[in-house]
Order: sequence, then C-alpha cells, then structure tokens
Amino acid sequence: MSRRVRRKGAQLKNKGKESLQCYLEIGDESLCIERKVEVDWINLPDDTVLQLFSCLNYRDRASLSSTCRTWRDLGSSPCLWDSLDIRAHKCDHTIAASLASRCSKLQKLRFRGGESANAIMHLHARDLREISGDFCRDIGDATLAVLAARHEALESLQLGPDFCEKISSDAIKLIAFCCPKLKILRLSGVRDVDSDAINSLAKHCKQLAEIGFIDCRNVNEVALGNVSSVRFLSLAGTRNLKWSSDSLLWKSSHNLIGIDVSRTDVSAAAILALLSSLPNLKLLCALNCPILEEEGDNLAYYKKGSLLLAIFNDIFKKVASLFVDSTKSGRNVFSDWRNMNNGNKNLNEIMTWLEWSLSHTLLRIAEGNPEGMDSFWIKQGAALLLSLMQSSQEDVQERAATGLATFVVIDDETATVDCGRAEVVMGDGGIPLLLNLARSCREGLQSEAAKAIANLSVHAKVAKAVAEEGGINILADLARSMNKLGTIAGAGGIKALVDLIFKWPSGGDGVLERAAGALANLAADDKCSMEVALAGGVHALVMLARSCKFEGVQEQAARALANLAAHGDNNSNNAAVGQEAGALAALVQLTRSHHEGVRQEAAGALWNLSFDDKNREAIAAAGGVEALVALAQNCANASQGLQERAAGALWGLSVSEANSIAIGQGGGVAPLIALAHSDAEDVHETAAGALWNLAFNPGNAFRIVEEGGVRALVRLCSSSISKMARFMAALALAYMFDGRMDEIALVGPSSECHSKSLRLEVDKRMALRNIEAFLLTFSDPESFAAAAASSAPAALAQVAEAARIQEAGHLRCSGSEIARFLSMVRNSSSILKACAAFALLQFTIPGGRHAMHHAKLMEIAGAARTLRASAAASVAPIEAKIFAKIVLRNLEHHKSLSITNQKLPFVSIS
Repeated sequence: MSRRVRRKGAQLKNKGKESLQCYLEIGDESLCIERKVEVDWINLPDDTVLQLFSCLNYRDRASLSSTCRTWRDLGSSPCLWDSLDIRAHKCDHTIAASLASRCSKLQKLRFRGGESANAIMHLHARDLREISGDFCRDIGDATLAVLAARHEALESLQLGPDFCEKISSDAIKLIAFCCPKLKILRLSGVRDVDSDAINSLAKHCKQLAEIGFIDCRNVNEVALGNVSSVRFLSLAGTRNLKWSSDSLLWKSSHNLIGIDVSRTDVSAAAILALLSSLPNLKLLCALNCPILEEEGDNLAYYKKGSLLLAIFNDIFKKVASLFVDSTKSGRNVFSDWRNMNNGNKNLNEIMTWLEWSLSHTLLRIAEGNPEGMDSFWIKQGAALLLSLMQSSQEDVQERAATGLATFVVIDDETATVDCGRAEVVMGDGGIPLLLNLARSCREGLQSEAAKAIANLSVHAKVAKAVAEEGGINILADLARSMNKLGTIAGAGGIKALVDLIFKWPSGGDGVLERAAGALANLAADDKCSMEVALAGGVHALVMLARSCKFEGVQEQAARALANLAAHGDNNSNNAAVGQEAGALAALVQLTRSHHEGVRQEAAGALWNLSFDDKNREAIAAAGGVEALVALAQNCANASQGLQERAAGALWGLSVSEANSIAIGQGGGVAPLIALAHSDAEDVHETAAGALWNLAFNPGNAFRIVEEGGVRALVRLCSSSISKMARFMAALALAYMFDGRMDEIALVGPSSECHSKSLRLEVDKRMALRNIEAFLLTFSDPESFAAAAASSAPAALAQVAEAARIQEAGHLRCSGSEIARFLSMVRNSSSILKACAAFALLQFTIPGGRHAMHHAKLMEIAGAARTLRASAAASVAPIEAKIFAKIVLRNLEHHKSLSITNQKLPFVSIS
C-alpha cells in the first residue's frame, strides 16, 4: 500500500557564505554566443579576449591566463585588475600572494570575512582607493590597523552591513592617522565611537565628505559637529543618541547636505531642530522612526529647499522635487536621473548617497519585519527596491535584491510569503528585472537575484510568471554550472580549450544553492515541473546532488528532486529522475549526511521516488533499505520533518514484499514503532502506514508483536486525531491477527509455544477490541438499521458517506493486498470481517484516485461472490453486511462506468 505526498515550496533563507565554489561564467548578454556556432578561441582579437576576461571572476581570469603566452599577457592587463571582488571565493594569504603581480594598479577591492581581510596586505596593492568588506564580525582593531597602515592612499572604507563588534574607537583613530585622503567612512555595528575617534577624523582627514556610523551602540553626537568637511552623515539604527537641542551641535556643520537618522528614536522636535539649524541641508532621511511616525501628523514646519523622507511621505514625489525639471516625477525619478546628461555635481552626489542610504535602510527594515509596514511596502517600498536594483552602484543593486528577497517573507519558520507583496513585485515588472540580473556576470548580484527569485517563487502566481518569462532556463543554467566550462563548451569553445584542465576546489556556491532553491519552488507546481525537466533541470540537479560538497546546495538539490518526483500521477518526472545516472545512489548517500536538512530532503526525495516500481527496486539495490533503516534508527531526537520523511521513505519502499522483508530483517521495525509513539500527527501517521505494509508479511508481523508494537498501534487506533492513522493502525492490527502469523509465532518447544500463545491471545483480544471500537465510530445504528431493512441506494449512500475517510482515496493496493482483504471477509472473526469490508469500501468509493484500479483487481479476484455471501450471511455482524453491500454497489458503478466510457482504461496490473 502506498501514498504519494506532494511536496511544497519552501523559503530559502539568506545565509552568509565565506567559502564558495568558483567557476567560469559568461553572463553579459552582449557576449552571448549561439550554441551552434564554432568559435576559434585561439585567434580571437585581443579586444574580444579582454572583454571576455572582464566577465570572469578573478580565479577564472587567472586560470585562463595560464593557457598560453598571449592570454597570459592579456590576462595581466591593468584594465582587468583595477577592481577585484573576492567575496565569492576563499582568499587566504597564499592566493592573495599569487595575485600580487597583477594587482599593482588595483583601485577597488571587495572582500568577505576575517581571513580575506588578513590576506589583503599580501596583494601589495599600495594604491588601493576603495575597500569594502562584508561579514566583518571577526575583524578586530589589529587587522583594521594593518589594513589602514598598508593603504595610505585609501579614499573609501566600508565595513558592513554586519556588525563590527570587535572594532573600537582606537581603530578609528588609527584609520584617521594612516589614511589622510579618506573621503568616505562607513562602519556598521561598532560598539562605541567616542569623541577622540571623531576628533581624530576631523584633525587628519580634511577631505572626509561622508561618515556612516550605522547600527552603532554609542556615538558621541557632540563631537560630530567638529568634522566640518562632512557633507553626508548617516546614523541609521544607532542607539543612545541624545536629541536635545543642546546636543545637536551639528548646526555648526554648514557643509551638511544629507543626514540619515532612519530606524532611530528621533522625535518630531529633533527633526524640526535639524531642519532649522542646518543652512545647507537638502535631505533628511527618517524611515521607520516610531516616535516620529506617531507625531508625524503634527509635523507642520518644513524648511524650503529641504526634504524629509519618512514612511508617511510619498518618497518618489519628495525626491522628484530635487529636480528643476518638474517632469522628473513619479516612480521613474531614479531612472530619469540616471539617464540625465547634466553637470550638476551636487545633485549627483545627493542622489548617489540617497540610493546607498535607502538600499541599506530598506534592507534593515525588511530583515526586522516590523509590524505596521504592509501599507508602506505595497504602496512604495517594493517600487523603491525595484528602482534601486537598477542603480549603477553594485552594492546598492545587491542590497536592493537582498531586500526584495527578504521583505516578501513574513515568517522564516513556516516559509510564509506575503501574497500581496509578492504580487506587487510581479505587477511592477520585478520578475524580468530579477531574471536579467540573474544573468549578470557579477556573482554577488547574480546570487542575490537568484535568492529573490527563489523566495518569490513560493507564491504560485509568481512561479508561473517566472516560467513564462523564461526563468527556468536561466535557473537551470545556474544550477548546472558547477563546472562553468560547460558554458563555453555549449558555445562551441570546447575545441580550443581541450587541453585546459581546471582543478576546481571542492566547496559550495551561494548562487547554486539559491538557484536550486528556486527550481525546487518552481517544481512544486505540476506544469512548472515539466518545464524544469524539459530545460535540463533533472540532469543539472542530479549533478549537484552527486558532485557538490556544499550542504546548502545538497539540501536544495534534493528538495528540488523531491518536488519533481511529486507529480507521478500527472507526468513522467518521477521515472525521469530515477533513470538519471547516479540519481538514486546520490540521494541514498545524502541520507548519511551530517547535516539534518540534507538528510531530511534526501529522504523526502526517496519517499516520492519510491512510488515508481522501477525506482523502488533501484533504491533498494543502491543500499536504500539499509540507509533508511539507519536514518530511522538515529532520528529519535531529530525534527518532525526528518522523522516523517524517514518513515515515509520506508513506507514507500515496503510496498515491495522483498523490501518489506529486508526492512524487517534489517532492524526497521523498532524505530518505526518508536515513531508511531510520536505526538506529531504527520510522524505517527506515516509510521502507521509503514507498519501496515510491514505487517502484511507474517515474519514482520511477529517482529512488531515482539517489539511491543501492538500497544503502539492500539494507541494510534484509539486516540490519534488523524482518521488515516487510526485506519492504517487498525488494518495493521488486522493483518497481524488474521491467523497468518501463528505459523511463525508458535514455533519452538511446547512450553515456549504455550507461553507465546497466551501472550498473543492477550494482544489479539486487545487489538480486536480496539479495531471494533474504531469501526463503531463510523457506525450510526439508525442508518445501519435502515440500510439493513431496505438496501435502498439512498440508505446505503448515507452510510457510505458517513463512513468515508477522504484521504484513503489516495491509497493504492496491490492484487495480493486485495486478495488478503477478501480472505479476511471470510474470517471467523466478526470484527475482522467488518474491518476487511470497511477497508474495501474505502478503496472503491467512486471518485477515489485508485478506485477503478481496485475495482479491476477485485473483479479478477472474484470479489463479488465473496461479498454477496458476506452480505447475505445470517451470522455476520451488521457492519460487515452493510459495508459489503456498499462495496458491491461501488463495483457495479465502476463496471458500468467502464462499459459506457471505453476511453477510460483500467490501470494495468503486473
């Protein structure tokens, strides 16, 4: 007996990754090459090779440079190494030293994590102008001091958005002393920024135009007034600021034209003081400031020429007022500005800073998901994020994409996506925009766009929109690109690169994880799952499951394969996954992973795949029985999801009698009994299904008795809130005590057999008593009496409807199981007679998924004669008689339907 469980899409959380798989990538649309065109890679013009190299990450660029002397010279061109992004790959001092010869003219660097920060000095890039770091929690004063001392020409330093809790004011003083050319300083999550640190900046950094002390615990706001050169100041998310007029000495900062106090406890009075005291202030951002928003209605004073951006304002309209041209309005204001050819330096500086500030603030608000923000997100927040995703600033684009991925998810634990927010993104053209970014050659942006698509695709309408926009091909390409040389090979370039061997390091890739997650969400939809398969998604995902060592990728790949296999009644994906070379063996191996999420998704995939006969046997041949028994034995303290899937996979495999016997002999009975004791409905229901299948075999039935399974099944039969769990527990008990187990149980010395016989008799009476109690819950005496007296169709229909267990229509029996129930109808026990007739009623109710299949099996087995005899028997219980009459009526219905509609064939029987 088997049941398929449809897998649902799940939200993919944003996880920072510090060691990511590297790969070769060509993502710029202008460089797309038709796959059928042969390319002479050796004789490409130098400009073309340089353009190609510019689309690659630094590791691929360095690797390709080793191909030949010409490419080595071109690959070292300074124009390719004026900026470097090492976030997507592990970069230690050895790798940094190997890149040093190319980095003498390096101007801009982006890194991730403490190890990469320590490696930067080995690049020997003395002329670095910009440094930007992510995931800087482990970076302390010593690292930052060396970083500053080695790069005296530094003009911009940005560390965040993660908190830099190990950085103190001492490090800021060293930065000020070592980097006198500093123009931009943005630090997130510093515990304390004291007056000495700020005064050092004022003293040594005369060109400092922008300061950002974001999400800091304490900042000396009085000293900020001493940094007279500052034009833009961000204190967003910073706590413990004093907003009294005496403390706001920024009024001496005549150069200040932009301030961000978003996510603080700023009051309306403080806002008015800032607007009135700063003569050149043009822009004041105060988003998600609870006190200000409570007092917003009373904020009546505005200084001409100054803008206040708050939740209660139309931000697009306010920004548009910065422009002399009044046509720059509406939601296109940012794109209109980017397309302008103007020499207004001040305006460009303001808009550039505003994009950065908004992207950071919106991301933080999305991460916090405060209450009362729905209206803001629907009316303008989503549109702001989409507009910022088109910025020319890379970090703004990435943060906006991350914010978009985050704000649609309102509950991480349940993977709940806000439908209204998702539909606004879709309605504002967000899907094609995200798909375009997913094709980018910039890995960071590609990764965040893929994550946004993954989260949005949880919503069915968005998933279909992604498919209609051609997104499945894009995401399948991302998922299959473990070895990015495949992109070049598909374009005809394999001939020129035949001698090139890359030894890619093992590890994971955020892009692959998020792309596989998006495919998993898309595959939960029947139609979309077909398109995923047609786009080569099965091969791509199996490759990830087999080859990738990164647990996040393994988990999402297994989940995607589970979803692809969940539509076996509607398409051929289940069989296709099983037929893909190495798929089943890889999933079996993943059930042994140290990562619980990987084990859970792999078990879920095997559960769904086990509903195909060939897959079921192939899983067993790949060691699936032993692996899943071991998984069940070790998941007593695991999550309910893992417990359910472990039991479910054993349930699916145990449909085969050979597998059922192997599970019993391999120790699978005890852990299933333990799972049957679970209070979680999904877990004990699935365990009951597996035990029901196992109990069909007399040897397994005796093992269940010996392991104390009778009490577990009796408990389910009598007290589970799940009708299905009670039903399957009752049928398992019926299998165990219909007499077939006695031949095995009562083997041995006579004294031992006598003792066993007494124990079995006690268990049998307890089992039959609870089966009877279960059946009586579906028996109304008046309805049964009326049906017995008249056998009228209406009376039988009333009983059938009251007895129906809706989910039982999804169960599918084999011919031997149907024969077992028919034999049980003839059993001497009146309770077993009624139980068998009740089961056959469930399996043949019109409208059930497999009712026609069961009707055909019963026709072959000659069920009509047995059922008529039962219905007419004078000594049979009334329940058995009425249930038998209903089954006969069902069989007549299916027979007449088959005759009148020859186009509806019965399911073939093996």
